Amino acid sequence: MKKIMIVAGLGLALFTACSSSKKKAAAGGNTDTTLVSQAAAEKKADPILGKLTVIGVPKLGGPINMRFTVYNNTDTVTKFCIWHTPFERLMSKYLDVAMDDYTPIDYKGAMAKRVMPPPADSYKKLNAGDSTSADFNLVDAYAITKAGNYTIKYNSSTISGIVVPDSLQIKVTN
Repeated sequence: MKKIMIVAGLGLALFTACSSSKKKAAAGGNTDTTLVSQAAAEKKADPILGKLTVIGVPKLGGPINMRFTVYNNTDTVTKFCIWHTPFERLMSKYLDVAMDDYTPIDYKGAMAKRVMPPPADSYKKLNAGDSTSADFNLVDAYAITKAGNYTIKYNSSTISGIVVPDSLQIKVTN
């Protein structure tokens, strides 16, 4: 019985609060613009963009050389975390690699446990309008054992701060 009374009391309080704000708005009362100005003040700059490209012609049994390029399209110096990117030695599965039939390719590289948040030396500065690149060999971390078409997608934007909007399609030949 006590629970019913508590629920009924909370419902009445909620109904009254919603009703009074609707009446105030209908009567032409003042509206709070604090949230609008806060949203404008907290507007984030354009993201740091990244792009994956293949270097040369990928052949089965040979290296599959890739380039990861990061672009700062803002008008200020910015930084990104090198964790989960090719800018550090291979320490994590930062790519999703799959064949054209959606069969995932196994990651065979190292997996590092990290302390959060990343320390200051884990960040790389990038000047306004500038870019930087890192090259790596895909077969150092992924078991590419068949010729065919592969899709490669960067999956670590939340850690590095780098947004890579497009996946890369490559064809590995014999």
